[in-house]
Amino acid sequence: MEITGKVFEVLPKVTGTNKSGNPWQKQEFILEVQGGQYPKRALMAIWGDKVDQFQVQKGEDVTVSFDIDCREYNGRWYNDIKAWNVQRKGNAPATGSSPASMSMTETPADVDSMLLNPDIATDPSAGGEDLPF
Repeated sequence: MEITGKVFEVLPKVTGTNKSGNPWQKQEFILEVQGGQYPKRALMAIWGDKVDQFQVQKGEDVTVSFDIDCREYNGRWYNDIKAWNVQRKGNAPATGSSPASMSMTETPADVDSMLLNPDIATDPSAGGEDLPF
């Protein structure tokens, strides 16, 4: 899947060692997508060597190719959005060559369907413009 937006925030890189003794690294960033009345944000993660390859920067307009995965921990389910390709505005690859494009493309209008908790989506019949805070 693909989505286009602006890098809202880049979180600190996280590194560690797995049970086998192999090092790993992860870089998370917040992607903001314009769509509907309010912009939507999603936490995305880049893993392994791609962290150094893409080097996302705050404020960049990018198109991110990603996969969605979930896992269960202590009876609760958690979603992960794993970015596997990042292209800068103008379809220039961040670095290196880009893989073949995906057949499914998310547009800003599709962002509401990607919310992790649909109960917090804006419902016009529930009072219109009221914010939850």
